[in-house]
Amino acid sequence: MTTLGVLMMAYGTPRSLDEVEAYYTDIRRGRKPSPAELADLVRRYQAIGGVSPLWEITKRQAEAVERALNAQAEPAFRVYLGMKHTAPRIADAVADMRRDGIERAVALVLAPHYSAMSVGTYHEQAREAARDGGPELCCVNQWHLEPRFLDALAARVEEALGQCRRPDEAMVMFTAHSLPARILDMGDPYVDQLHQSGEAVAKRLGLAHYSFGWQSAGRTREPWLGPDLLDSLEALANEGYREVVVCAQGFVADHLEVLYDIDIEAKQRAEELGIRLVRTRQMNDDPDFVRAVADVIERAKRDAGW
Repeated sequence: MTTLGVLMMAYGTPRSLDEVEAYYTDIRRGRKPSPAELADLVRRYQAIGGVSPLWEITKRQAEAVERALNAQAEPAFRVYLGMKHTAPRIADAVADMRRDGIERAVALVLAPHYSAMSVGTYHEQAREAARDGGPELCCVNQWHLEPRFLDALAARVEEALGQCRRPDEAMVMFTAHSLPARILDMGDPYVDQLHQSGEAVAKRLGLAHYSFGWQSAGRTREPWLGPDLLDSLEALANEGYREVVVCAQGFVADHLEVLYDIDIEAKQRAEELGIRLVRTRQMNDDPDFVRAVADVIERAKRDAGW
């Protein structure tokens, strides 16, 4: 029986406050943060309990997807985890596959929407690591319209609306991580794909009020995609909305950008504006999401003719 590899890639996160500086430096491509920048990031981690749960969640996601794939799969699958900014690195995961004799692998990033500046960079690292000695990679660029993924999103939006006092009058805002605005001049599909998945969910639920926003923009001098979530909340308050459901559709796990940027920062701003903010549950390793990812991988295998 031939084992097919799965290279599952994710952003990575520090696993303790002692690792924050090295992590931040890696994100900044080797430039160390200033003491003030480092202190601010440490403060944010402290506010969510001292460490992000992202690593543990990502590991559980990989283990659950492997179990789902092997429940009925032929040949068997083996999932390898590779992180962009922390260990185990993408190159390490590729080396492990090569060592284990994996000749072919489906490469998938735990981010449903494609951008050359996000998912594309993961694939570049994977292909570079596999250049000499393999394995052969089938890279999944996007899976934002995967039916089970949309079903999972819709279920969480519906659940969150059920927590609203007047769900028919609540605004549902679909958010994702902002990127530098120059992607618009590159013909990058990121913005369009985010609208496609959000609109598909809105259609499933028959939403009368929904919009799109951006969050967690980087602190650089160049402009980033907007409007920012905090600015959007102010605009919605001015329009008379008093309840907002935030669906962070660009993220598939609880981490800093959800637990701090939405649950603390955005909720505080919403409260100041007289808005009640309800956030949808993240996917994490919930069975409906795990099955969606497994479907994506199985389809990629079939499309590759493996």
